[in-house]
This record gives sequence, structure tokens and C-alpha cells, in this order.
Amino acid sequence: MFHEIQSDYPASNERRERHRFGLNAPVTVIAGSSELTGFTRDLSNRGVYFFLDLPENVTLDGDLEFLVELPPEITLSTCCLIRCQGRVVRTDGPTREMTGIAAEIVQYSIQREAA
Repeated sequence: MFHEIQSDYPASNERRERHRFGLNAPVTVIAGSSELTGFTRDLSNRGVYFFLDLPENVTLDGDLEFLVELPPEITLSTCCLIRCQGRVVRTDGPTREMTGIAAEIVQYSIQREAA
């Protein structure tokens, strides 16, 4: 389903069992009654790493829900929105006012074509 896009991040010391694809795509994280926007760095069918401008009063840990908008270059069709249920496995940063989040994807579904 995913096609590899060049990543600026080195793959040295790669220990993952599944290959991740460098992908800069919009992501929306649902945290309580808030929707936080950011972008992905890489993605696989079992995990994602994304960056958010995380407000100081919001902590992401444990289970979360997020939406990823996949561009036509990836779907080989139209943009589509993927709804994911996941679990935070690591939080990095913040650096340059962005917080990096590594999350395991527990379940996902294709919601619709994105606008």
C-alpha cells in the first residue's frame, strides 16, 4: 500500500522488524476534546512517528486516536483519510517547538477520500 519516499533521516542502527517509509503527511491527533495538528516523519502499517506543536498543558501517553491524510503519490489514486487507534511508545523533544511522538498503530480504517 505504501511506496517509499526518500527520508532525510539516516537508517543507521535500524532494529525495526517492519520497514517504515519516509512520509510527510498531515496528521490530526484527538486528545480529549482537542484536535492537535502536525505532520508525519515516517509510517508503516504498524507504527508512525509524527511531530506536533504540543501545548504545555497537554500530555500524550497511552492510547490515542489520530487521522493521517495520505496524498495521491502514496495511494496512487486520490487523497484518503486513515483513522488510527494507537498507543504512544515514545515522546521526544520538544525541539524547535515541536514534540516528536512514536506510536504503535493498533487498528486502522480508511475513512473517506480527503478533501
